[in-house]
Amino acid sequence: MIPQIPERITHIVHQHISVLPACPASGVSNQRDSPTTVWAALAPLLAGQPRMRLSRDAGKTYPQKHERNLTEALPSLPAAVRIFGKDGTCAAIFLDFDSSIAGTDWVQADVRAVQSWLHSVGARWIEDFSPNGGRHVYVPLAQRVTFSEARALVEALGTRYRSLDKTPHQNLLHGCMRTPGSPHKRGGHQELAMSLSMAYDIARRPNSAAVWEAMTNDLASEIKAARALRLEETFTPATSDVPVVEQPVGRMSRAMQVLAQTGMYDTNRYASDSDARQAVILSAAAAGLELVDVERRMLQGTWPGLASFYARYASRHRFQSLRRDWMSALRYLSKKTTQNHRNDNVHRSPTSQPNTQAAEVNGIRSTSNPDAEHRFIRTWRNASRIREVNYQQSRTGMARRMVLRALGEAAHMTASRFIEFGVRSIAVATGLDHTTVGLHLRQLRAEKDPLVTLVEEARGTKGDLYVLTVPEELKSVAEDATWQKGKIHALRPVFRELGLPAAFVYEALEHSPGMATAEIVRITRLSRSGVHEALEILAAWNLVVRSPSRAWSIVAGTSLRQLAEQFGVLEAVALQVQRYRNDRIIWREWLSKNVNTVSELLSPDEDYPWEIFEGPPDEWSLSDMAFNRIGCGSALKACQL
Repeated sequence: MIPQIPERITHIVHQHISVLPACPASGVSNQRDSPTTVWAALAPLLAGQPRMRLSRDAGKTYPQKHERNLTEALPSLPAAVRIFGKDGTCAAIFLDFDSSIAGTDWVQADVRAVQSWLHSVGARWIEDFSPNGGRHVYVPLAQRVTFSEARALVEALGTRYRSLDKTPHQNLLHGCMRTPGSPHKRGGHQELAMSLSMAYDIARRPNSAAVWEAMTNDLASEIKAARALRLEETFTPATSDVPVVEQPVGRMSRAMQVLAQTGMYDTNRYASDSDARQAVILSAAAAGLELVDVERRMLQGTWPGLASFYARYASRHRFQSLRRDWMSALRYLSKKTTQNHRNDNVHRSPTSQPNTQAAEVNGIRSTSNPDAEHRFIRTWRNASRIREVNYQQSRTGMARRMVLRALGEAAHMTASRFIEFGVRSIAVATGLDHTTVGLHLRQLRAEKDPLVTLVEEARGTKGDLYVLTVPEELKSVAEDATWQKGKIHALRPVFRELGLPAAFVYEALEHSPGMATAEIVRITRLSRSGVHEALEILAAWNLVVRSPSRAWSIVAGTSLRQLAEQFGVLEAVALQVQRYRNDRIIWREWLSKNVNTVSELLSPDEDYPWEIFEGPPDEWSLSDMAFNRIGCGSALKACQL
């Protein structure tokens, strides 16, 4: 099916129409074709989905947070379009011949060779070149192909052509490439090696399914060899866990989530895409998800890997096949439940209740009244907002502000101004490294009239004990100020990807919707350029929207957690949690061997049910915090010993 092109672009391109040869020739650049016209004509036709990523570091990286909707207007920065769509398929094969691998002469030789091969199988292609000598060859396809099929073909070609970079087609979530017209990191643009009229005709009349079949048949032996090579790949434990049926409700194993997102699996475990997709469906059903949850993740692009496994079916049959797989998974689980003991998957809650009574350390006593504690914490939050002017907009200052938010969040969780969450717990909550958290805590408590005071240093598995304090100079102002509505959040997982400035801007709009940009700058204490960039990032992911009156507000229907899952951030959080759990196990083992009074050093509330306290919506930064408590002092002592 020929994609629909805006009438304005068609009019622009038709101005360049000339007689079209049967096969494109390379090496001749039409100087009349401006980058703006080339981009507007070809980028929408070649992209796997109407999204692009910008590079703000001179073309070195194209991070996900700088992804935007694909527009007709030529970006001012190097821009790469997404190769794969939300359904895990691509509309064109992108062949990137990199001059940094083997030099420009080798690139030109490989490009001529691959063009001869494409001509031999009846394929038509588009070629462009970059100022540094690299070349791109695009093979548009009338029938979209799955991630697995495209990757296999490009990997097979990689065995023939040394300068071919296979990585764009090896990453379903992040595969992207600059298309003709895009600005280049060294200045200039990606320039067509043919006339725009010729390239536009090829893009509008892409290669048929018969041509694709001829390409794969000719590469059959190389494709078989590439798949055999993947059999020898070593998978890390994070992606090789066997799907476990006995999982917490709503939480799939990390391995299955990665498989659903990336479409990559261990071919020693799953013989085909069908086997891999059934493993994902079984894991989702066992985790307590509903069929509609799986369908939503596939449609929204959260699980493009799983979607690609169903792309072999016609679009009208894909969800019928999904429902058949879902019913098969439910039958399997029902049969297993019948065979097993009724209580073999019961999750028991701790019988002991948390100790919220008065705590006394070094003569300092906290109140046993939780309401009074929450009122004090809210007053402390007022003082913290006033003090934040000292931290302003530097990266160090923003990180310190986030550490303070994590302390406030922890205090609300336990209904106490006394905090014994270790640096690793706070690191999970803030997205920082635990050593960085320790540095910020030392700087905060060393300030004149600090907001936090160290009450007791770490002992054993107990973390440093801190108490929130309201400085005398701020006490009257903080008590008179209106309490801020809503919860206090540390760094919610999605902002690990979108950045700290975006987190502060989003927080400001949560508490005061309908603000103009100037007001956001005043509230967040960020630079105007930083706020503009943060708003651009948030708007690109439909987290904020601007009204006709030029006021910004939160888009309530966009879920932070769903975006975090789509970005794969939850996997990064889980890996950090697991790393700290391992640290904790090692530390406890050292204590048991080297400390005589180990029972006195172990925390008495090992299974403290933190989850019963109300906290932020993102449970990854909340429920897992309590299970990774290890003090800054303990960690430092362990290193010294």
